Amino acid sequence: MGRPRVSETAPTESASSGISERSADVIVVGAGPAGSTTAYHLAKAGLDVLLLEKTAFPREKVCGDGLTPRATKQLVAMGIDISEEAGWLRNRGLRILGGGVRLQLDWPELAAYPNYGLVRKRDDFDEQLARQAQKAGARLYERCNVGAPIVDERTGRITGVEAKLGEEKAPVNFHAPLVVAADGNSTRLSLAMGLHRREDRPMGVAVRTYFTSPRHDDDYLESWLELWDRRGPQDRLLPGYGWIFGMGDGTSNVGLGVLNTSSSFKELDWREILKAWCASMPEDWGYTPENMTGPIRGAALPMAFNRQPHYTRGLLLVGDAGGMVNPFNGEGIAYAMESGQIAADVIVQAHARATAPQRELALQRYPKVLKDTYGGYYTLGRAFVKLIGNPKVMKLATQRGLTHPMLMRFTLKLLANLTDPTGGDAMDRIINALTKVAPRA
Repeated sequence: MGRPRVSETAPTESASSGISERSADVIVVGAGPAGSTTAYHLAKAGLDVLLLEKTAFPREKVCGDGLTPRATKQLVAMGIDISEEAGWLRNRGLRILGGGVRLQLDWPELAAYPNYGLVRKRDDFDEQLARQAQKAGARLYERCNVGAPIVDERTGRITGVEAKLGEEKAPVNFHAPLVVAADGNSTRLSLAMGLHRREDRPMGVAVRTYFTSPRHDDDYLESWLELWDRRGPQDRLLPGYGWIFGMGDGTSNVGLGVLNTSSSFKELDWREILKAWCASMPEDWGYTPENMTGPIRGAALPMAFNRQPHYTRGLLLVGDAGGMVNPFNGEGIAYAMESGQIAADVIVQAHARATAPQRELALQRYPKVLKDTYGGYYTLGRAFVKLIGNPKVMKLATQRGLTHPMLMRFTLKLLANLTDPTGGDAMDRIINALTKVAPRA
């Protein structure tokens, strides 16, 4: 595969070849799962795409590294080789621990999604998606740090971005009639266009690290619903959940996710909580400081459409930039990739329209499709977040719910958003009905 198209010395603005290299049908800012998926589907449809990534691959991202069947389906759609020979570890389902109960649930058998998930480290995962977009025809620029948007003063529309390129940080402008913000939770591009985070939407924090461990080849993702802080005179149940994902390479990804609905959210040091939680585990699992293979890292989880509108004045938001993380379970990759595919489909259709008003009409469809797809489900998720933010409710739900396997199978489908949209079983029909009647805010 060829080297990424990085301009180590930016061509002068007057060079016609340089101008063509820096102009495209669409600019995608950020080559994470959302940006690379968007760029892949745009390029496959024949559009000229610039994919701008501020770092160089491989690069680290904070993540649980566990992929549900939703994300697996998106990888298949991109033509990624997800075989074990290619380095992917498959998982059969979710193991849930809490209230003294240990419950192992397989992923549901559905027509719409595969019955297995995957595990892959993010430094390698993101690069695979970016290279796949590149193979499809997207022009990838690494070490391309995007700054301010270029805005048409007459219309207020974004027409490109300013950037600093290469190790020498040479100033360069890129131009396109449409720009996709896939630059994550911080999304400087969205902020510069006046799109700020909604304070009425939940936020989460994830912290994780890696340990060498004999549990590295576990074929179930493991979720601990009770997260105890045992450092004080009295044990305290915290909002959120812990996870243990075997990586298949001799290590386990161990982390925790916490919601901002708790009054203790800002006052606690979650890295210390993770250390205390790991210290309470069996010693032979190996989750001890001497077995830690990297530092504890943290990242924000923007949930439930916490930045809107998802389209305005030539700018589309995908993935974390648009707050696409599932509030039920903290999953972000599947929704990043799905929103990227949705955005690409809308852009392709708009690109084929003959006039500017017709193109704009097609683009205005993007936020409507997102709300039709996720709006009701995310509304249910926001209610769920408020409930489990209360430790007493969380404790009661854990103690009572885990003793009912049928209820937990329903809960797994709800939390992982895994149902057949048509022709499913009774659980599918109930969940689908709930998401349809819930407000799509």
